[in-house]
Amino acid sequence: MQCVILAAGKGTRLRPLTETTPKPLVKVAGKALLDHVVEALPSAVEEIILVIGYLSEQIRTHCGETYYGRKVTYVVQEEQRGTGHALWLCKDLIKGRFLYMFADDLHGRADIARACSYTRSMLTLTTDTPERFGIVVRNPDGTLAEFVEKPSHPPSNLASTGVFVLDQHIFSYDLAIETKGEFYHTDVIKEYAKDHPIAVVEQSLWIPIGYPEDIGKAERILAARSLVGEGSRI
Repeated sequence: MQCVILAAGKGTRLRPLTETTPKPLVKVAGKALLDHVVEALPSAVEEIILVIGYLSEQIRTHCGETYYGRKVTYVVQEEQRGTGHALWLCKDLIKGRFLYMFADDLHGRADIARACSYTRSMLTLTTDTPERFGIVVRNPDGTLAEFVEKPSHPPSNLASTGVFVLDQHIFSYDLAIETKGEFYHTDVIKEYAKDHPIAVVEQSLWIPIGYPEDIGKAERILAARSLVGEGSRI
């Protein structure tokens, strides 16, 4: 199985930490965010496809050709043109079912493993600030019905946390909706799900890292998990 990880962004909200360091290499609890992300991947993942851009050489140096025992393939996103554009740059490399996620959110390994037990799936979690996230509405059978990016009038409070199990058929759909020069994955995944149902899976742990203050919050959560015997590795 392959895993596409988006790691090209400038991380502007995380400044000044990202002025000289790419966001995926910002440290949480003594390790780079990207280290935490890859450590949580299931053993079925044999290849990591890293989409890089901002300060990309630092990421290449950090990860090398083999990262945590997995082959690494690099794809360069020269311009910041959105998540959909970044994913589509990987189109010719994808060979079947694959994981798709971001390099700056922390997830529990059990949650990712559970997502991979479905043919296609997405991880979600209830939020008190649905206007900040991609919001999901489920069909009666628990599959994806609606997927709306940062809605002003949220149809639910169930947020997509940015982990998907998809397959190569996603690339049969057009990135037709452009917003301020960028293409996002939200609408194309919604169209894909009409023909290829996506299970909506609620998870137990999601630690988004968007702002400098989120680093301390994440470290406190990881420390608490360690104290109760769950370990600092998520």
